[in-house]
Amino acid sequence: MGNKKKLVVLIGPTAVGKTKTSIELAKHFNGEIISGDSMQIYKGMDIGTAKITKDEMDGIQHHLIDIKAPNESFSAAEFQQIVREKIIEISSRGKLPMIVGGTGLYIQSVLYDYQFSEAPSDERYRQELEKKAIQNGNAWLHKELMKLDPKSGENIHPNNVRRVIRAMEIFHCTGKTMTDYQETQTPEKLYDAAIIGLTMERDKLYERINHRVDVMMENGLLNEVQNLYKMGMKDCQSIQAIGYKELYEFFNGYVSLEEAIVNLKQNSRRYAKRQLTWFRNKMDVSWFDMTDASDEAVLRKKINEISREIEGKLKI
Repeated sequence: MGNKKKLVVLIGPTAVGKTKTSIELAKHFNGEIISGDSMQIYKGMDIGTAKITKDEMDGIQHHLIDIKAPNESFSAAEFQQIVREKIIEISSRGKLPMIVGGTGLYIQSVLYDYQFSEAPSDERYRQELEKKAIQNGNAWLHKELMKLDPKSGENIHPNNVRRVIRAMEIFHCTGKTMTDYQETQTPEKLYDAAIIGLTMERDKLYERINHRVDVMMENGLLNEVQNLYKMGMKDCQSIQAIGYKELYEFFNGYVSLEEAIVNLKQNSRRYAKRQLTWFRNKMDVSWFDMTDASDEAVLRKKINEISREIEGKLKI
């Protein structure tokens, strides 16, 4: 354990209060924050991704925000590489690295050493699938994956053709789904990590999510999405983000603005539910209930409890 870098991970569903909590913890532990959100990497996508503002940062250094243009793609593998480098760099300055966010697969890819590259490959089969994707479209290829490996299909976006093909290739070569293949590996824990999860009573969380969407609309989300729409950002990974795809449906004339907002709230609530399920099943998390933490005294008490948990886990 001794030579592993210390790391704090703060996870939880959308709108649970990660931002405020993370700033307080970073001040307490002399930390720097690495965004663990797959969409805050995109420039010009601020309101819909609830990106932290300069004021909210309160002097705490943040990393992995605004590093890509909205038409660029980004993968768990790329995230893994950048974040692992950042952990070394932050630690070397005598600071405590903290990953804060809600994209479970990305965060998991950093913490554990999964070797996807070691899975067998078949160059000819891959090229064949690449051709078929061009001929028949991404959605067709994704449907083919769903027939072979529905679990991976649910986790991989149809436009992420590279990962769709990789999952099909693993199945083609091993007869195992990508999920089964992962489970045969015993991943090594790379860090001395304290994983803290924030949760909240469902009704209160859903109320916060609905309110957050209303605030985003008041703060100009419609203009933000319209700018991307006018720039011709169409079939890119970034536009599949919740908050963007729903308003694109409005701009494309498929739904009214009211319907788009209802869909946005519903998709955000469903996403929060999926996030919680994922974290509970996949990670060894110390959970803290933030239901009453809108009260400043309760929040202070919770942050003290979380700090003690981190100190105990990391022997700080």
